Amino acid sequence: MQRYILTLSCADRAGIVAAVAGTLVEQHCNIIDSAQFGDTGTNRFFMRVSFSAEVATDATQLRQALAPVAERYAMSWAIHDTAIRTRVVLLVSKFGHCLNDLLYRYRIGALAMEIPAIVSNHRDFYQLAAAHDIPFYHLPVTPDSKARQEERLLEIMQGARCDLVVLARYMQVLSPGLCAQLLERAINIHHSFLPSFQGAKPYQQAHDRGVKLIGATAHYVTEDLDEGPIIEQDVTRVDHALSAEDCAAAGRDVECAVLARAVKWQVEHRILLNGRRTVIFR
Repeated sequence: MQRYILTLSCADRAGIVAAVAGTLVEQHCNIIDSAQFGDTGTNRFFMRVSFSAEVATDATQLRQALAPVAERYAMSWAIHDTAIRTRVVLLVSKFGHCLNDLLYRYRIGALAMEIPAIVSNHRDFYQLAAAHDIPFYHLPVTPDSKARQEERLLEIMQGARCDLVVLARYMQVLSPGLCAQLLERAINIHHSFLPSFQGAKPYQQAHDRGVKLIGATAHYVTEDLDEGPIIEQDVTRVDHALSAEDCAAAGRDVECAVLARAVKWQVEHRILLNGRRTVIFR
């Protein structure tokens, strides 16, 4: 029995849920889980439906059956076959805690994805990649070589048939052109509770200000640095007895958890964009 996930958004009006459910019933599908949200501020409606096909039905047939409903309500929509896992390319620099955490979760089956490549501007984690039998690409970058490096990065992504890029503490700013090509397909973990303490050495800034909470933010990558739609955030408490290094260590734990949740929701098709914000059906 094949499982599918339908995601959609459109202007809110009566009859959307009934139209979708009725069409799925006509296609001999059984709804397993359904979540919806109507934003009264934007008058947008969002929906995620997990369902099974009781008879031999593929995604193409389902799309054809749902197309008239989608057209009637002017939907932005997609059908995802759960048997086809999201292909995720991981980018990393010299901090490997998020990379290691994602690889562990992937290995134990906690993240329903495939990792066809790991790319880094340093060589530090080639052995970690090899231990997981994942191809590792070392792409050093300088201001003069940045354009060529990003061209090679795109070649690797295309060759890997990449669906999603995760910046697992990849400490390079992507060019506007690359950001445009990866729109809504790239997630970054920012080592701060945005929008506070942006820029260099956020933990030192936080320590100097005597903060009591250390946080992290996972967001979509856009050409506006650290301004993309926020997917997940979390914090942990710190106090006066902790050094800046202690704060950074606490922050690393939060970064791992926040990024893992964001990636999980993305590969399970739980995130829908609502302008500059996100709707997440957990």
